Amino acid sequence: MPAKTTSRYVIRNTSILSGEPIIIGTKTTVRAIVGLWRLGTSPEEIPIHLTHLTLAQVFDALSFYQDNQTEINDYISRNHTPSELVHPLVKEHFATI
Repeated sequence: MPAKTTSRYVIRNTSILSGEPIIIGTKTTVRAIVGLWRLGTSPEEIPIHLTHLTLAQVFDALSFYQDNQTEINDYISRNHTPSELVHPLVKEHFATI
């Protein structure tokens, strides 16, 4: 199946991550952007962490999420690492932040 553009910067391509929505020209998922946003990272700060993205791409991904929350939340839950699988040193590091 060819790539299908779903918004200005978000695309689904079955040959990339099985069609999970990503930013065009990258393999960065909408899920990853939403994850940072949910952790309290402002949209303006996300390009600092994902330097290959523009602010417009971040806002478009968040807009896409608002219109497709059920789908993106499903991707998030399927890719969630259970707490018991997180290494204790990682848990300790994030407990101090």
